Formats: sequence, structure tokens, C-alpha cells
Amino acid sequence: MPNSEIILIGAGGHARACIDVIEQEANYKIAGLIEQHKNSIGDVHLGYKVLASDDSLANLYKQYRYAIIVIGQLKTANARIEKFNLLKSIGFEFPIIISPSAYVSPHASIGEGTIVMHGATINSGAVIGKNCIVNSKSLIEHDSKVDDHCHISTCAILNGGVEVAEGSFIGSGAILKQGIKIGSQCVIDMGCIVKVDFADSTSLLVNG
Repeated sequence: MPNSEIILIGAGGHARACIDVIEQEANYKIAGLIEQHKNSIGDVHLGYKVLASDDSLANLYKQYRYAIIVIGQLKTANARIEKFNLLKSIGFEFPIIISPSAYVSPHASIGEGTIVMHGATINSGAVIGKNCIVNSKSLIEHDSKVDDHCHISTCAILNGGVEVAEGSFIGSGAILKQGIKIGSQCVIDMGCIVKVDFADSTSLLVNG
């Protein structure tokens, strides 16, 4: 909804990348950031203040309707899942944020709270779940499915018909062969080439 105010949950490096995408998309006005700890209140990130800590979220809902989680996801999705469920229980709405430099097919589907960052491509028939990060220059090919709370990292490639289950992390530059299935809570490290299915909670790490 153009010109509606939104609060950002998190204030780290990924938050700054998300600020840039939200500014470029220009559908929401950033009210400020929310951090976990009170000692961060008043800090400024790219011109936006940390307004409050997590324990003020219920009160903030009286003023702000929209929120987006901008906590990064390396290896585990637990922090993003916890915040998503908390905000959902309070009543916040989660917009879909798409960089104007990304391409999302009109025949693809994206869930609430997902951010699609600069230069990413999501092709026809792809289905992306809730609260995901589709990071810069990643490619999600036709008919692929990415479940809730996943991070498809920078320049990762999911070829046609790939399935990635809930809470998994696909690292920068990883390439997934067409049609394979990655289970929930998996970690595929940067640069890996994946040609076979992975069971839940499996890790494929560059250095073992």
C-alpha cells in the first residue's frame, strides 16, 4: 500500500540491504527499526532510527500496521521464524517486497513477508513461501518450490522443478540440479553443486 509506514525487525547488515530495496520499491515509508536489545535504541542505520526493542512490539502495533523481518539467515532460520510467529500473533501484516531490478513472473507466487532483492529472477510456475529471503542475483527457475522461512542466497541457482522445504539455507553461488528435493532445515554451503536429494536437517559444507 503506497506511503504506508512499515517497521523493520532487525538492525544488522541484512537490514541495511533491505532498507535499500524498500527505498527503491517506494511502496512503503520506513518508520524505523526494532532491535532485540534496549541498548540499541536510538542507533541510526542509513538515516533510520532504532525506535524500540522487541518487548515493545505489542504497543507499536497500535501505531503501525505493517512489519517486515530484516534479520539475516545464515545456517538457521530459527530467529526469523520466532519473530514471524510473534508478529503474526500480535496482528501485524507482512507485505511482499520486490526490488524494481528483480524479475518476478506474473505466473509465479510469493508468500507474505518475503523480500526479493536486487537482480533476482523468479520464473514462471515458481512458488515461494512466507518470510523468505530471495537474495541478490539469485535465480529460481520454472516450477520450483521454496517453502516458508528459507534463504536463497546471492547468485544461487535453483533449476527447474527444484523443491526446498521449510527453513533451509541455500548458500551463495550454489547450483541445484533440476528436479531435486532439499528437505527442511538443510544447509547447502556456498558454491556447492547439488545433484541428489537431501533429507531433512542435512548439511553440505564446503569444508566439511
